[in-house]
Amino acid sequence: MSAISRTVLREQVKDVLLQRIVNGELKPGERLVETRIASELGTSQAPVREALRDLELLRMVESEPFRGARVRAFGNDELIEVYPVRAVLEELAAKEAAKLLDGDVTVLEREVDEMRDAAGRGDINALVRHDLAFHRVIVEAAGNSVLEQCWKSLGVEGRITISLYGTYVEPQEAAEKHVPILEAIRAVKPGPAGREARRHVEEFARIARQRAKTAGAAAR
Repeated sequence: MSAISRTVLREQVKDVLLQRIVNGELKPGERLVETRIASELGTSQAPVREALRDLELLRMVESEPFRGARVRAFGNDELIEVYPVRAVLEELAAKEAAKLLDGDVTVLEREVDEMRDAAGRGDINALVRHDLAFHRVIVEAAGNSVLEQCWKSLGVEGRITISLYGTYVEPQEAAEKHVPILEAIRAVKPGPAGREARRHVEEFARIARQRAKTAGAAAR
C-alpha cells in the first residue's frame, strides 16, 4: 500500500469515528476494537490504529496498556471552561501578530480560501485542519513561546473538531467568521485584531453553552 493511499485511509477512518463519537453513536467509555473496526470498514488494521492515535491526540480517545482504546468522556463542562482562557490567549496573540506581520496576511488568506473550498466540498476534515492552521499561524506569529505553549495545552484542535462535527455552526459560516480577524491584521490594527479574535472565540463559547443547555433540558 502506498504512503498516500494509507494516509487517505487513515483520514477516512478518523472521519467515520469522529462523526460517530460526536453524534453519540459511540458512547463515552465504549471500547474501540481495531479488528472489529477494520472488518466493518473493509480495511487493514494499520490505518485504524493510526486513526485511533490521531484521535488520542485530539483527546477524543484514550488508551491504556493491555486494555486498548476507548471513547473518552468529553463533557460539555470541560468543553466550555476552555473558551474563556482561549479567548484571552488569542486576543493577545492577534494583537502581537498584527504588529509583527506588518500587514502580510498571505498565509492567513490562503487558510481562509482553503476553509471556503473545504466547506463547499463538504470536507469537514479539511475544514478542521485549515481552521486550526489559521489560528496556529496567528499564535506562532505572536512570537511568544509561553503563549504558544499555553494555547497548545488547551487541546484547541479537539474543540474545533467537536464544534464543526457537532454542527455548532454551518461550515461555510465557520470559514467566513475568520475574515474580520484577517482584515484587522491586514490593516495593522492590533487593538481591533485582538478584539475580533476574542469575539470569534466568545461567539463559539455562546453557541457551545446554548447547545449544552439544550442537551441538558432534553436529558431531563
